[in-house]
Amino acid sequence: MFLYASIIVFVAYFTNVALGAFAGKAILGDVGEMLVLFAAAILFVVAILQKEADRKRENGS
Repeated sequence: MFLYASIIVFVAYFTNVALGAFAGKAILGDVGEMLVLFAAAILFVVAILQKEADRKRENGS
C-alpha cells in the first residue's frame, strides 16, 4: 500500500516538473515540489522497511 502511495505521489511530482518544463505552468512552487518529493521518499522508505519486516517474519529471524 505504501509503495503504491509513493508511486502516486512521485507521479504527481513528475507531472508538476514536466508541466513547468514544457508548458511553463507548474502548479506547485519550489517548496511544494520539495514537500511532495519528500513525501514520496518517506513513503518509499516505509514501504521498503515494511517489506523487510515481512521477509524477516517469514524467515523466522
